Parts: sequence; structure tokens; C-alpha cells
Amino acid sequence: MFKPQFQKRQVMVFHQFQRKGYSLFAALGCEVVISVLSVATLSASKAASISDETFRVDSAKATAREVTLDDVCVTGSRAPLTVSQAARMVTVLSREDIAQAPVQSVNDLLKMAVGVDVRQRGPLGSQTDISIRGGTQEQIVVLLNGINICDPQTGHNTFDLPCDLSDIIRVEVLEGPAGRVYGTSSLVGAINIVTSAHKDSGNSADISLEAGSFGYAKVGAAGSYAPGSVPLTSRLSCSYARSDGYSRSRAGRLNTDFSGAKAFYQGAYDDDRIKLSWHAGLSDKGWGSGTFYATPRWQADEQYEHTTKVHTALQGENKDGVLHFQPSVYWNHYQDRYEGYRGRPNTMKYNYNRCDVYGLKLNSYFDWFCGRTALGAEIRNEDLVSGNLGEPLSRTHHISGTDRDYTLGVNRTNISAHLEHNVIFDHLTISAGFVAAKSSWSNMNMTIYPGLDVSYVMGRVKLFASYNSSLRLPSFTEMYYKLQGYAADPHLKPEEMQAVELGSQIHTPVVSAKVSAYYHHGKNMIDWIMDTTQGEQAQWQSVNHTQLNAYGLEAALQVPVKIGQFDLSYSYIYQDKANEPGIVSQYALEYLRHKLVAGLQTKEWRGFSMRLNCRWQDRVGAYTSFDGTLCDYRPYALVDARIQKQTQRYMVYVEANNLFDNRSYVDFGNVQQPGLWVVTGLKIYLHSRR
Repeated sequence: MFKPQFQKRQVMVFHQFQRKGYSLFAALGCEVVISVLSVATLSASKAASISDETFRVDSAKATAREVTLDDVCVTGSRAPLTVSQAARMVTVLSREDIAQAPVQSVNDLLKMAVGVDVRQRGPLGSQTDISIRGGTQEQIVVLLNGINICDPQTGHNTFDLPCDLSDIIRVEVLEGPAGRVYGTSSLVGAINIVTSAHKDSGNSADISLEAGSFGYAKVGAAGSYAPGSVPLTSRLSCSYARSDGYSRSRAGRLNTDFSGAKAFYQGAYDDDRIKLSWHAGLSDKGWGSGTFYATPRWQADEQYEHTTKVHTALQGENKDGVLHFQPSVYWNHYQDRYEGYRGRPNTMKYNYNRCDVYGLKLNSYFDWFCGRTALGAEIRNEDLVSGNLGEPLSRTHHISGTDRDYTLGVNRTNISAHLEHNVIFDHLTISAGFVAAKSSWSNMNMTIYPGLDVSYVMGRVKLFASYNSSLRLPSFTEMYYKLQGYAADPHLKPEEMQAVELGSQIHTPVVSAKVSAYYHHGKNMIDWIMDTTQGEQAQWQSVNHTQLNAYGLEAALQVPVKIGQFDLSYSYIYQDKANEPGIVSQYALEYLRHKLVAGLQTKEWRGFSMRLNCRWQDRVGAYTSFDGTLCDYRPYALVDARIQKQTQRYMVYVEANNLFDNRSYVDFGNVQQPGLWVVTGLKIYLHSRR
């Protein structure tokens, strides 16, 4: 399912390729004719964000076998590079893979990426912590169309996305520090969710219905509009979902139920001179949090949380001139209400938080005789007002719908600048640069984080190596949360990471494979730990670990079989930071040492197809049960399946998650997991014109 591809970023259109090592820099503004390009190569490249435009083979020229491509869009790093030239690897999930996967959310989708750790607190995307290569959910950057949508308050709710799976054309996962490409916060990796207004779909609409276990139901609708007379496209989608949840509290009440709505609008204007794109999304959801944040000292099992999010962005790019500008401006708004005891504010006051993030960034690139150079900068202001996080405000703000005020708050401004240069020879690509970052928080000085990527191509084999570094500022929760058994430290230092990676990739008509090994060295790593030797006085404390070394190996294989395609991937991680006696870690020392993922996608037969996914994982770490027992995490395996029938007018499907009803597995200590759950769905396509 997940396909290893090379690092992606901004889109660039090439119209001609020449048989020269420097052809990338001479390929502007002409017609495209690529000689000796096999269909197998073309298929592999398409998953890497090459547009779905048609291509044709000129059979009259059998010896040259020329293939003509229309507007091939190739994405690269800060400076756009072709897929074959880029040096760094990224895992890509295409639109076809998303449609075939037995999932209802991006959270569940990422479970099949071998380098990604998806720690689930509830099914169907109710709440999930996602991390990469042994890190935590706070240590990755999540982007929507290249825009950072991370909430500086906490990373727990980052994946409450405003868009549905049907809006997404691909998901890109970059593993390892990505400061030079995606800016700060990408300490151990980045996940970029890419949507599109689908300019090739004309005017269309669709309606979707789902129902399943635990009282789950969902209804959604989407429509695209392209007038044809102007290069303008628009798409609007909306949906509502709810569930009764899979468990009850000790008092017999719902405690893992959820309900919520989302709406997402996106548009684009694309002519010969400029390209503009924009999106605006809303997500509003409430869910029973059960024992999500409970401790042996505080065994609350009727917690509840409600979030409202707004994401907006406007992006542009000029297509002519020597210097190419790619500016972006964005605003993200987050509201959160946490109830320690659901519906009982007199027992424990609700926690209210409101956070606004304003950002402006500019990337630019130009060509000269030494190669291609990219440079730019970003300024991002993060403003939080809260009832329990931050410093006392000079002027309070009323909390809408309540009789309370926001009395605390934090404001910080983060500034970064980047510079990258790329040199491309016949078989060798070298990409080097740095990001310089500074934050107003704690008077942080300007600090430089460099990176270097190198790749060498030998026929069908590519060798690659990289050194990269990055940083992450602590979240506001890590700095200030001090309620119900938690004690935060407002003087936490930023985390810093350096990483080295070596690997190779091979593509042939019958097999695709990748293997890589990496080493991560982290300083001042932030975690919540508890000293269980303190007995009833024990509490979770946010601390900086002095150092953390991680060694990892990843391998992936894809082979065609008689009935379809089989893929297999494996990840191994070892961290040498050992727990002290009696110390329990909540995040940094609980990681997946082993993860094995296998999948089978069958060929379509009379419109029917099937997808089987299996994953086995073994987590390092332990948790303290409510009766005070220290329990190790145990390995477990889960199987998911999906059968669907697809026609031009409709799609009908049945999905089964946790097919063999495994009820003993644990992703988080003291959080019960569901057994088998089944979802059935119907999607009807309404097309007015093509």
C-alpha cells in the first residue's frame, strides 16, 4: 500500500527533458518528449505526485519508443527536483491506495506505514497519537497542503482534520528530522496531507453513507465545480459522524462515544502566468474520553473533550521570470473544552483553551550556472488564552457560553529562514542547506540546523545518504499543565535532534524494494515521567531527558502475485536510554521496537476487489494498572479487510477491523480497546458533465 518515493515539496511544471545532467535547469517553457521511458517507470512515478494527465505512445517510432507527457508535475524539496533526481526518501500513499484501504480516517490509514506509530485511544479516529521513528506525537509536524496545522497547546488532537478521506489525493510521510524542508517542529519527521479541487473532474457531486458497529453512522456529500471558461476550480465537502462508543463507565454511562461534523472548501486558479490555491476547513467534534488521561491516583472513567478547529490558507506561485516566488499566508484557530468529570463542572472545573496561530511564509528559487538555489523565511505567531495554562493575563477574556473568563495565556513568535542549494550531475544529486530558527519564548537565540542529502543512481538502483537536524519547542501543555496528578515545568528547553541515514532502493518490472538504516541523537528530549516509588504521592512530571540515542532499520518490498499485489515492510528501533528503577515514561521511552506490516491487494474482477492488511507490533515500555501493578506492553497482531464493488455510478463496500476480535491488546495503559468492528458503506456518484 505505502510506496517508497522521494522527498516532495512545491509543484513545478516541466515541458522538456534533455539528455544532459543539467537538463533540469534547461527544462523551462518547452514541449515534453521523453525517450526510452518504460510504462513501468511511469507507473512508479505517478504515485509520487505526477499528475493524472493522459500520455500516449507513438507506435510508429518503435525504435525510439517516445512517450509524450502532458504537463507532468514533479515535486521536490525546497527547490523542485524530479523524482529520479531527489535524494531523500518519502513514503507516499496515493489516491487509489486511500480508496482501497479498510479505514475511515487518516489516523487509521497511517497504521500501515511501517515507520509510523499510531497509538489509538478509540476507533474510527476518535482520538489518536501519531509519531515517527520512536518519537512522540509532539515531535512531528503535520501539514495540510504544506501548511503547518499543529496546535501549540497539545499534539493529542492534531488529526482532527477538517477534510474527509475523499478530499485527499495523497499522504506524504517524511521520516527523520526535516527542519530544512518543513521548518521547526519536524523533530523526527513530517506528514503532509495533500488535497485538490480536482480540475480534471469537471462538475460532479457524490453522496456517501456509512453504518457499523457501536452505533456508528456517517453521512457525507461533496461537489466539484469547474466552469471551463476560466481556469478556476472549486470543491466543497461536508460530513457528520457519530457513535455510541465501545465501552461504558463503572456507572454504566457512555464514555467512548463521539459525534462531530466537518466542512472543507478548496479552490484554485491556474493559468499560464500564476497559480493560486486556497482552502478553508471547519472541524467540530466531541467525544467521551473514558480513562484516556487517568492515573492510578486519579481513576476517572467519564472524561470528555470537545474541540472546534478552523484552518485557512492562501498560497500562490508565479510561473514566469527568473525568480520564482511561492508565498503563503494562513490562520489556524483552535478551541478546546476538557471535562475531567463529564457534565459535572462542580466536581472539577472544565479546562478551556483557545489558540490562534497566524503565519506568513515565502519560498523562492532561481537557476544559475552552479545549479538551483532556494531561499525563504517564515514568521509564525502562536497565541493561547486559557483557564489553566500559561501566565496571568493583564486583561482577561470572556469564555463564550459560560460565566468564566480566560485568565491565563502565552504568546510566542517563531521566526525561521532557510537556504538550500542543489547540484545535479548525470547520476549524482547533492542537496545541502540549513534552517535558522529563533523564538521569542525564553529569549531563544537564533540557531542554525543544517542538512545534506546525497543520492547516486546506477541503472535501476539508487543509493542515498543524508544528515539532517531540527528542533522542537515544548507545547504549552508540557510547560504549564498542573492538574490532577500532573506537574509541568515552564522552563523546559527546546528538543534538538541530529540524524544520519543510509539506504538503497531498487525498481524493476517485477519487484520494488527499499532498505535503510538510521541513527538519531537527541538532546533535551521532553517526556512525562512518574516515579512510582513515591506511592500515592507519585505524579506525572514534564522533564528534559539529557540524551536519547536511537538506532533503526527499515525495509519494504512490493511484488506482483497472480491475484494482485503483495507488500511487506518491517521496522526495528533500539533506544539506549534506559529507565531508572521505578520510573515510568508516558511517551519517549514507550516506542515500537518491532513493527511488521503485510498487505494484499487483489485485482479487480467484475468490479469487485479486496484489500487485506495485517500488522504485528511489539512495544517497549510499561504502565501502572489501576491496582498498582507494573505491566509490560505485550506484542499483538491485528488483521483488517475490505471488499468493495466499484462502478461508474456507485461504490459499495464492507470493512472489518480487528477481524479476529482481539480484545487483549493495549496501545495506552489503562485504556480499553474495542474488539471486532464492522462498517458498511455506499457512495453514489452524481456527474452533471465531464
